[in-house]
Amino acid sequence: MSTKASIKMLVIKALSLFSTVRLYNISIIAIAQLLAAVFIIAPPELSVKEIVLDYKLWLIILASAAAIAGGYIINNFYDREKDLINRPQKTMLENQVSRSTLWTVYFTVNAIAFILGLIVSWRAGLFFAAYIFAMWFYSHKLKRVLFVGNLTAALLAITPFFVLFMYYRNLYLVVFVHGSFLFLILAMRELIKDLENLRGDLAQNYHTIPVVLGEKASKRFYTLLTLLTIIPITALILYFNIGYMRYYFALIGGALLVCLPLLWSSRRKREYLLIHFILKIVIVGGVLSILLIDLPAIIERLQNFL
Repeated sequence: MSTKASIKMLVIKALSLFSTVRLYNISIIAIAQLLAAVFIIAPPELSVKEIVLDYKLWLIILASAAAIAGGYIINNFYDREKDLINRPQKTMLENQVSRSTLWTVYFTVNAIAFILGLIVSWRAGLFFAAYIFAMWFYSHKLKRVLFVGNLTAALLAITPFFVLFMYYRNLYLVVFVHGSFLFLILAMRELIKDLENLRGDLAQNYHTIPVVLGEKASKRFYTLLTLLTIIPITALILYFNIGYMRYYFALIGGALLVCLPLLWSSRRKREYLLIHFILKIVIVGGVLSILLIDLPAIIERLQNFL
C-alpha cells in the first residue's frame, strides 16, 4: 500500500472513531460543565481564576469526556445492526474501525476516566466507576425496555453534572430546576430519536414507545413532556434570579410550543430530523446562555481574571 493510501486510510479511521465517540457532543458537554462550574455551581466566594486554575476541575471534565466516549462506543457496539437500517452511510463510516480496536479504545477511555476520578478523590473514582457501569447496563439491557430506556438515557446525559455538585458540595434549588428542564428536553430528544429510528427498532425488536404504542401515542407523550417543560421554564423566569437568561427561556418556551404543530403533521423521518435539530439548538443555546445569568458580574470577573 502506498504512503498516500495509508494516510487516507488513517484519516478515514480517525473520522470513523470521532464519529463513533460523538466528539461534537462530548465537546458541548465539556463546555457546559466548565460554564456551570464557573457561573452556577462553584461557591460565590471563589473567583473565576481560582475555579479555572483548579486542576481537579479539569480532571473531572476530562474524566467525564472519557467516560462519555466509552458510553458512545458501547452503545454503538450494541446498536450496530439497527443503525445499518436507520443511518446506513454514517454506520458504514463508523464500521471502518474494527471491533477489536473499538474494544481496546473502550477499555482504555474507561480506565482513564476511573484513574482521573481517583486522583480527584475516591468518591469521584467511585462515581465514574458507577457511571461507566450504568452506561453499559443501559446499552446492554435497559435501552430495549419501554419507557425505562428513554428515562435512563436522559438521566445518563445529565449525570456528569452531579459529580460537580459532589466536588463543590454546593447544592441550590435553582440548579435542580435547571436540571429538571434539561432532563425533560433530553427526554423529548430521546423520544424524537425513537421516532426517527422506528424502522430499525422494529426490525431489531426494541421495545420503544413508537414500536409498542405507535406514533400517535408517542406524539401525545412528547406533547405531555413539552407541557411539563413549561413548568420549570415558568419557575425560572418568575421565581429565580437568572438575569438575561430569562430571555432564552422565554424564547425556548415559545419555540417548543411552535414545534407541536410540526410534530403532529410529521409523517416522514426528515420532519422528525428537523425537530431533533431544533432540540439540539435548544440544548446548545442553553449551554451558551449560562453566560447571561449575571452578565455584568461575569464581564467584571473576566476582566479581573485577565
